[in-house]
Amino acid sequence: MKRFVYCSSMARYGRGKAPFSEDQPAAPVDPYGIAKYAGELLVRNVSETHGMEHVIAVPHNIIGPRQKYDDPYRNVASIMINRMLQGKQPIIYGDGEQERSFSFVQDCVDPLLKMGTLPGLSGEIINIGPDEEAATINELAGMLADLLSFKLKPIYVADRPQEVKVATCTADKARRLLAYQTKVSLRDGLISMIDWIRSHGPKPFEYHLPIEIDSPLVPATWRDRLL
Repeated sequence: MKRFVYCSSMARYGRGKAPFSEDQPAAPVDPYGIAKYAGELLVRNVSETHGMEHVIAVPHNIIGPRQKYDDPYRNVASIMINRMLQGKQPIIYGDGEQERSFSFVQDCVDPLLKMGTLPGLSGEIINIGPDEEAATINELAGMLADLLSFKLKPIYVADRPQEVKVATCTADKARRLLAYQTKVSLRDGLISMIDWIRSHGPKPFEYHLPIEIDSPLVPATWRDRLL
């Protein structure tokens, strides 16, 4: 029987109790999380209707080389690296104490392959994320500054609307079903990103998406193109 593996997001959990586990109800609070969860419902519906197997993967903040680093809307680590390599201070929303799990891309490949091939997984929701290592955005900026020998003086701007403060996960289910393990530490993952971005050269940020709803709550980094 054929199986579809759908990549959702930790944003599906909204402001649920961290660390997020798969048995928590989905309660997204931002448009991205709502769209991701809607995709889950669609995959489940199609699978049940047509007799297809499916698995919902929930990666947490994937990072790694080759990630687009001139995108001003997403990929916080790449954005910070790109700015620091240009001698610019990182811009941080709110107080920077938002806590996240960052998943190195190579650590996601093996569990995704297993989700598509191992028997007995149909209908499962499985987190992928390094639950043994989380970091705040301030800590991420500090780690990058240390690796780049950069004198850090972050620029703090207003909170982003509906941003979840703590979004970390438990990977117990992935360990049990997929023999999941983290092989690349956050520090080593960031080093590989720095090396790749440095080798390709820093770039100006490309504002490739229009602002469709212009209100006072739109982040100034987007509206005024501060990056």
